[in-house]
Amino acid sequence: MKHIGKKIVITTTLILGILVLTGSTKENKDFGIGRNIEMLVNMFRDINIFYVDEVDANKLMADAAKGMVKSLDPYTDYIPASDMADFEFMTTGKYGGIGSIIRKKGEYIIIAQPYKGFPADKAGLKVGDKIVEISGKDAKGMPADKVSSMLKGDPGSTVKLKVKQFESGEIVPISIKREKITISGVPFFDFVSDSIGYIQHSDFTEGCYEDMLGAFMSMKESGRLKGLIIDYRNNGGGILQEAVKTLSIFIPQETEVVSIKGRTKQTTEVFKTKTKPVDVDIPIVVLTSSGSASAAEIVAGAMQDLDRAVLIGQRTFGKGLVQTTRPIGYDAYLKITTAKYYIPSGRCIQALDYTHRNKDGSVGAIPDSMITEFKTKGGRKVYDGGGIMPDIKIDPEYINRFVAIIYGRGYISDFIDEYRKRNPKEASVDKFKISDDDYAHFIEFMSDKDVDFESESKRTLNKLIESSKQEKFHDDIKEQLTYIQSQLKDDKETSLKLYEKELRSIIEDEIVLIYHYEQGVTKRRIAKDKVVGAAVEILNDTNKYNKIILSQDTSKK
Repeated sequence: MKHIGKKIVITTTLILGILVLTGSTKENKDFGIGRNIEMLVNMFRDINIFYVDEVDANKLMADAAKGMVKSLDPYTDYIPASDMADFEFMTTGKYGGIGSIIRKKGEYIIIAQPYKGFPADKAGLKVGDKIVEISGKDAKGMPADKVSSMLKGDPGSTVKLKVKQFESGEIVPISIKREKITISGVPFFDFVSDSIGYIQHSDFTEGCYEDMLGAFMSMKESGRLKGLIIDYRNNGGGILQEAVKTLSIFIPQETEVVSIKGRTKQTTEVFKTKTKPVDVDIPIVVLTSSGSASAAEIVAGAMQDLDRAVLIGQRTFGKGLVQTTRPIGYDAYLKITTAKYYIPSGRCIQALDYTHRNKDGSVGAIPDSMITEFKTKGGRKVYDGGGIMPDIKIDPEYINRFVAIIYGRGYISDFIDEYRKRNPKEASVDKFKISDDDYAHFIEFMSDKDVDFESESKRTLNKLIESSKQEKFHDDIKEQLTYIQSQLKDDKETSLKLYEKELRSIIEDEIVLIYHYEQGVTKRRIAKDKVVGAAVEILNDTNKYNKIILSQDTSKK
């Protein structure tokens, strides 16, 4: 302990010496920085030496770092060396492993989804297969994060498993050679009509531009492509440079598509498309949602500002902040917000003002009175104030709470296990449906399952009843309230019938996933997706498409 304290004192002296030498020509700000660093290091030293119980210095540092950035914004963060592997996966989409999603079921970990063409898939692992042993260790009771860590490793290394196969029930040894797993930023693309192409772009990890270009060229070279849908719904963003390169596919070379502005020259930059475009004429519809953020908003917003695409869906998330990672020693990093980004019209679409917090510490949205009007390249009115407003708004479809509870508790997965034993044959992507008898089996299966559910309508009614009693007018409306209460049925059996359509759809998709991977489920879903349908309709109506691109203003809200 004393040795640690001595080392900290020496470090403090060095830091202060450096600040004195470099800050002699500056004013009180540098003195303030030096004073605060000295206080912080002294606190760290004294807690390590004098606190009544032994403390974990690494945890103390992590807590201090987290506290230091807590009042800034949610994107500025301390990343310890132990978390760097996960951070690198988020930014690159690459890791060494077997290529499968796993999840806990009972006392074991099961295969939830093998990625098509990756080691787990090539080794024959199927949805529902149970890992009973890993690297010679009994896997019973192992938490999912430990199993996940043991499955990962250097590409070329081998992991040995014993797996209880779902279909046969046999326990078999399986040896899997790990590979570099690269999750594509473009998990699906296909034609959704004779001449309309669709590309699902799910994130902006390293190399997603090549995936995007490859998908587009594949459809373009078929000779059928006359219109394109790019789906950025729930794309949380990623690397800014990948967004710029993606825009270069559809926008003329040397066009400014985004700029970033920070406090220093290093954090202020203008980004232009650098390469010759592939196609500047094909009509494009971009799909957006409240989950479209950051780099996805750069692409969608630039497309709108340059009158290059029609946007359909919901207002985007509104993340106009740029992060940079900076090394802070010992393989740890600081992810710090260094700038705001601005799309071609000049608007910043940051929705929340983290700099000027309310007195209680909360963060407020930009008020309507502060929303500013901007113009697209062709003169259409667009606005800042938070997110990108689509040209055509379509309300999202939400999963009902009752359905979400059933899915989250694993009841649908358990039912599908029984279904597969009764129906071992493969399900087709396009035409598969469970029968009425199958759904009756599901209702029967759910008969002894606990579902703690109260509808939002009933919650609201209960609040109304309570407030009417407090405000002394309950007796006046008691009869009406009692009638409404009698009509609201939250019992499980009623809800299973009321939400049959949604539950059938989820059950069918989960069964298709087993045989056709995520790509099969995506193909199935977009065939009945009303937003995709609206995009196809616009692309097939040249007059309506051109009217939006040439003259339609967006709304403020």
